[in-house]
Amino acid sequence: MWNRRGFLRRSAACASLLAGAGGGGFERVLAAGRATAGLSPEQVAGNEDFWFEVQQAFTEDRNIVNLNNGTIQPGLRIVQDAVRRHNEFAASAGWHSMSILAKQLESCRRRLASHLGCDSEELVLCRGGTEAGQIPILGLDLKRGDEVVITNQDYPRLLSAWRQREKREGIVLKIIPLPAPPVPLDQFYGVVEQQVTPRTRLIHVCHMTHWTGQLAPIRRITDMAHARGIEVLVDGAHGFMHVPFKLADFACDYYTASLHKWLLAPPGNGFVRIPKDRISRIWPLTPPWTDEPNNIRRFEDVGTRTPANRIAIAEAITFNEGIGLERKSARIRYLKERWANRLRTLPRVRFYSSLEPAESCGVATFGVGGIDSAKLADHLLDRWGIVVSVMRHPDGLIDGIRIVVNVSLSAREIDYFADVMEDIIKKGALA
Repeated sequence: MWNRRGFLRRSAACASLLAGAGGGGFERVLAAGRATAGLSPEQVAGNEDFWFEVQQAFTEDRNIVNLNNGTIQPGLRIVQDAVRRHNEFAASAGWHSMSILAKQLESCRRRLASHLGCDSEELVLCRGGTEAGQIPILGLDLKRGDEVVITNQDYPRLLSAWRQREKREGIVLKIIPLPAPPVPLDQFYGVVEQQVTPRTRLIHVCHMTHWTGQLAPIRRITDMAHARGIEVLVDGAHGFMHVPFKLADFACDYYTASLHKWLLAPPGNGFVRIPKDRISRIWPLTPPWTDEPNNIRRFEDVGTRTPANRIAIAEAITFNEGIGLERKSARIRYLKERWANRLRTLPRVRFYSSLEPAESCGVATFGVGGIDSAKLADHLLDRWGIVVSVMRHPDGLIDGIRIVVNVSLSAREIDYFADVMEDIIKKGALA
């Protein structure tokens, strides 16, 4: 938890990083932070004056209410300005200027590793959460008959990667049919443990699922797996910079993230943590020009690409550090509970997400009996200017709309959504 001295010290550091870059409105965030530095994250969560200043750092269109912040996050001015600035520099002298910028990526690597709690030489910086997952999925040295345990609520693109290995190489993919969410953590752990056999080599699990924000009992699964010589891969696309944690809390082997989600970095950024003793044992997704088997960068040689949107990660990190992850997470939970607690008691409303603070944060999926979810999403956008995402699981476990809030939103916008939904639910129809 941040104390006042620590927040002011970090704020000063952030201000110096932003000096000469226009600030993107972030100086107002720092000023608001100084005014509330003595308060707990929970006390600041409902302080609309503080969060109003934070909202000015975004380039959101305020003619709509964007509640689909789970696919990609809204743009930060300082990040967008940095991408433009770096692109212009990169264009000034082609390869020469691009190579200068590329060196700055090492600073991003160190800062991300610090937040994750790992060595920077274990962190692959790649092109998003999907590629981050595919690097270990397609690179682990598995043999015909080796088993991989995963659930039917994991991310479909990563399930597809495993299915390709199953078809092509003869590994055994054991997809656990979890019940309709929310799934109690004890039950979650139990069904995973039941599928483990002496042939199991890896357990793949989501930190939080994209379907509903369902949390997994990662540490219990990891402890059980390691006791049996099994590795654990955690898909953290919705975990990193959403809720406070360190890798030591999970003790998992591999952790992936999508940085254009909760970190607010430019699209096309992600990472995967690979322990040092495993770097040489995983085949790169794209064979490097010259392979150094113990160098984490062997997984990043994917051909020519602009460094502009990669080194702009730094501004996104600075923004999150300026607010403080504990404050950010408390605000996100506060906004989620603000609308969810109003709808949860209404007739015909079913929540597919746990609303317990220890089991959820900013993601919640719900459905309304008698109202088609896709039509509801279209109605909310066309009639009320509210953006949501439809969640329909192929096994029929989920049929609803997902609401993902962020610090870019005001309490007034959340109340507007709740007012509209209450009226729809009470009328029992879309009108």
